[in-house]
Amino acid sequence: MPAKDFYHDTVKTALIKDGWSIKDEPFTLEVGGRDLFVDLGAEKLLIAQRKNQKIAVEVKSFISASPVRDFEQALGQYFLYEDLIEKLYPERELYLAVRHSIYNSFFKEELVQIVIESRHLKLLIFDENQETITLWKPSLE
Repeated sequence: MPAKDFYHDTVKTALIKDGWSIKDEPFTLEVGGRDLFVDLGAEKLLIAQRKNQKIAVEVKSFISASPVRDFEQALGQYFLYEDLIEKLYPERELYLAVRHSIYNSFFKEELVQIVIESRHLKLLIFDENQETITLWKPSLE
């Protein structure tokens, strides 16, 4: 079992505050005798639609000296997990959780924007001080 990301508990609290139920911690992907671990699996009842919305969330801190290196590592995990979730759990969507300060700085850079747009990354932006979700990109409906 991998170590929890620095902001794991912050994102968990933010999701709960936003009405999500944490169902898996971690959300385990079992494939061909191997286990991979996405940080969180959560569900939220959509009353108007009378169905559950299901997500998996990979939390990334971006606290090393090189945000580009952190981004490369995050993308590797994200795309691996995204492909597996699409095949094994098609009802679930994967989100990459990042702090709003990183989103408003590094994630606004051209190299990041190119990847976000071309690969359609789903982002959960959180405020680490308030322990709240500030933005879903694309927005959740």
